[in-house]
Amino acid sequence: MKLRIGNVELENNLILAPMAGVTDQCFRILCREQGCGLLCTEMVSAKAILYRNRNTKALLEVAPEERPIAVQLFGSDPEIVSDMAHQIEDGPYDLIDLNMGCPVPKVVNNGEGSALMKNPKLVERLLSSIVKKVKKPVTVKFRKGFNETCVNAVEIAKIAESCGVSAVAVHGRTREQFYSGKADWDIIRQVKEAVSIPVIGNGDIFTPQDAKRMLEETGCDGLMIARGARGNPWIFKRINHYLETGEVLPVPDAHEVGQMMLRHARLQTELKGEDIGMKEMRKHIAWYTAGLPHSAAIRRECNELETMAELETMLRGKQMI
Repeated sequence: MKLRIGNVELENNLILAPMAGVTDQCFRILCREQGCGLLCTEMVSAKAILYRNRNTKALLEVAPEERPIAVQLFGSDPEIVSDMAHQIEDGPYDLIDLNMGCPVPKVVNNGEGSALMKNPKLVERLLSSIVKKVKKPVTVKFRKGFNETCVNAVEIAKIAESCGVSAVAVHGRTREQFYSGKADWDIIRQVKEAVSIPVIGNGDIFTPQDAKRMLEETGCDGLMIARGARGNPWIFKRINHYLETGEVLPVPDAHEVGQMMLRHARLQTELKGEDIGMKEMRKHIAWYTAGLPHSAAIRRECNELETMAELETMLRGKQMI
């Protein structure tokens, strides 16, 4: 199912959610190869761009094969966020996304991320100033609400539409829930019924069947996959296949998982060097192997891994390559 956001045509309606510490360039490339229609960078602080923070440059780097891709900014100062969106607009990005979903205390305590949902007037100023300053389509990701006494996703979506935002992504949990409990898909349906711009549903999509059910229950236009993609870039291929044919492809076997881990680790070490690349691979290895035979032993062993050769030896020992 194709999806159009502003003037950007996607080949399908599956989107990789931005996840700090997860959706770096290496992982995004793997998801694209498995059929993801739109990638998102990890969230980038508008203030960090303004002050030329050293670590921000890497977050903004995008390879040509990743496009179409959205760059996700976070911040709460309308002037700074819109100026920085304008400053990076000529970069290799197809969409500019504003983060209003991050629940992490240090972001929320700064009045950024999901804290913005408590201040609809500020949201309006932020979004209208970004839309005015950039030519590329602007999108925004937010939650059901800040907490159960402040469930205002429909109001925020209407504000976004009135400001000229091209699409909204809605996570069916409040900030208070973080990632616990069950995502409320009904709020996604309510947002879909309230606005005419594309609505992207997010929350609890872990299988192809979940994806189909969300489309049917909410009427949403696109699906954003977050934790369901960790250690599982195949999820995009499996959802696409199921939506097109009704057939559920088998989950990858241990050998396929082993090959994907090796490819991921090679990309990491090429881009970041063996030392950093292998350290960052450890969490991915734990996600890739969850539920497989020997997964507890692999998790223990992977914390000692420092080189590609050690990873290959471990995977051979577990008969995964």
